[in-house]
Amino acid sequence: HSNMTMSGNDEAAAPTAKRPRLQQTSLENTEEDIELPKKKIIVLLDQARLETAKTKKGEFELLNCDDHRDLCRKAKKDPAACRPDICHQELLALIDSPLNKAGCLQVYIRTEKGVLIEISPNIRVPRTFKRFSGLMVQLLHKLKIKASGNCGKTLLKVIKNPFSDHLPIGTRVYGMSCKGTLYSPSALANALIPDSNQGDDDDDVHHVCFVIGAMASGHVTVEDHPYIEKMISVSSYPLSGAAAIARILGGIEQHWGIV
Repeated sequence: HSNMTMSGNDEAAAPTAKRPRLQQTSLENTEEDIELPKKKIIVLLDQARLETAKTKKGEFELLNCDDHRDLCRKAKKDPAACRPDICHQELLALIDSPLNKAGCLQVYIRTEKGVLIEISPNIRVPRTFKRFSGLMVQLLHKLKIKASGNCGKTLLKVIKNPFSDHLPIGTRVYGMSCKGTLYSPSALANALIPDSNQGDDDDDVHHVCFVIGAMASGHVTVEDHPYIEKMISVSSYPLSGAAAIARILGGIEQHWGIV
């Protein structure tokens, strides 16, 4: 029995795509509609390696270095770079955070191939990588995933580029890089985040966006995102994306009194 209803748009699905075995995954909205504050932190997970590959069995799977070494080589891709698990870890760190549960976070993903995905704050991200893979295969083929049940809210959808069109006017955008200006989490929040997350769009309170890499190696670049005004770092050590996210969000939560 299926816990998940898909939107129409079946033409987008490849005809041989088998429904991934993730029907037990509950993607119901975790919250009823909560009163949202006016200001959100926006996060773009950039260059995520989310692409589908057809296996010998004729099924579509999310291309990854553990299961598809030969497929990667055939497609002349470096297997070490095929790491969709990085995006999964980062998404868990974001969506599970108190900042998101308080209604103060909006997450987007941009894949290496330039597919832009909007994530509902109410989604429950699958805990296991296998189920996450199945979900992403469904999304990339159907372009939209809705919650089960009567509400049928869209939880994931592919949206139009460019990303800058989805940013509120006046948003300050910062890129994450280990070569960026070093801040401690609290110093970062004091320097870059407004003191309050309340206020109307005509107030001085601006939106803030962080562009964070979701790839195995390399950096977020200003060439890819000309609207980035400053590159920042939150540790003098190289951190995984998920660890960097935990530090940034922790600083903002403290700043805004979200416990």
